[in-house]
Amino acid sequence: MRFQTPLVPAVLIRRYKRFLADCRLEDGREVTAHCANPGSMLGLAEPGTRIWLEPNDDARKKLKFGWRLVEHGQGHFTGVDTGMPNRMLRVALEAGEVPGLEGYDTARPEVKYGAQGSRIDFLLTGQGRRDAYVEVKSVTLSRRPGLAEFPDSVTRRGTKHLEELATMGQAGARAVMLYLVQRTDCDRFALAADIDPAYARAHACATEAGVETLCYATQISPQEITLGPPLPHGD
Repeated sequence: MRFQTPLVPAVLIRRYKRFLADCRLEDGREVTAHCANPGSMLGLAEPGTRIWLEPNDDARKKLKFGWRLVEHGQGHFTGVDTGMPNRMLRVALEAGEVPGLEGYDTARPEVKYGAQGSRIDFLLTGQGRRDAYVEVKSVTLSRRPGLAEFPDSVTRRGTKHLEELATMGQAGARAVMLYLVQRTDCDRFALAADIDPAYARAHACATEAGVETLCYATQISPQEITLGPPLPHGD
């Protein structure tokens, strides 16, 4: 998926209030960008980091830049917009281009399900196939070379999602936990059990209940983000 407008490089001055980031453009101007990432962004928000912003001329938006990428050098990037994975995956799912999730007729986003009225990221349906409930998580943490990890902070919401997927799996539906690694410097994935032991336990219980785990890389540049190959994963 291509960015709507060409990205421009900048240097991060500071990130604050979760959704705001002060940045310095190459021409010396200081601007405030929207940060579409409510997480901790562990290891990604250090002052002085080279980042990439997406300008916009939408009169309805107060902030005229959105923070999209962190640059790590040697051609590697991390995508920090947590909304990008679902937008990209919707296109790939509808085109049948996600390995392991091909062959469905429809991919409906944000469908209510379960006793608590939650919304699943994607409900896949197809003639003669079990409905597939697919929850998507954006992975941006890396504390060891080549290893991507999730989560980057305690996530009670993520634990709840695993519990609800487990319920669907026990009821006979296909339930899938899909981790999308938005880093180009990682070639494997694992859970960060030391950061959130409860999430790791919920994942183990969900696996026992029949929930599948899929993990994919992404290919990232200042022009676009596209789906990459499957990655090996473990607890």
